[in-house]
Amino acid sequence: MAGNKVAGVDVLVSVDIEGVQTVIGGQSGATLNRETNLIEVTSKDDGQWASSVPGVRSWSIEAEGFVVVDDKALDALETICLTNGQVTVDVAFPPGKPSAGTALIESLPLERPADDAVSFSLSLTGTGPLTVTAPAGS
Repeated sequence: MAGNKVAGVDVLVSVDIEGVQTVIGGQSGATLNRETNLIEVTSKDDGQWASSVPGVRSWSIEAEGFVVVDDKALDALETICLTNGQVTVDVAFPPGKPSAGTALIESLPLERPADDAVSFSLSLTGTGPLTVTAPAGS
């Protein structure tokens, strides 16, 4: 039996604004990256095979979308970017299991082409753990 598929359109990125998780309006795509720094520990007795152990972990989020006038989340991100602040971010992954953590804004470019819609790109780098919450009732 195959499991239910998840449509990308249902995955939303939101940021904490004064205690309320607020979806970034106009978002058209997002990527949640999770990485582990591998430390090579190959020795002569490994039989000519490389050996590694896990080191520190990191995570980041890349998102993009179209600018929505008076979008509270994007306005908050612009302020945080200018003040080098941190943001609490959440990636809602239906039917549950949201990933959340505290991040720094690495970049927040706004594209303003003459012949296209105004758009944004967002790069967040996690500072500290990324937590995954199990859905209610599981």
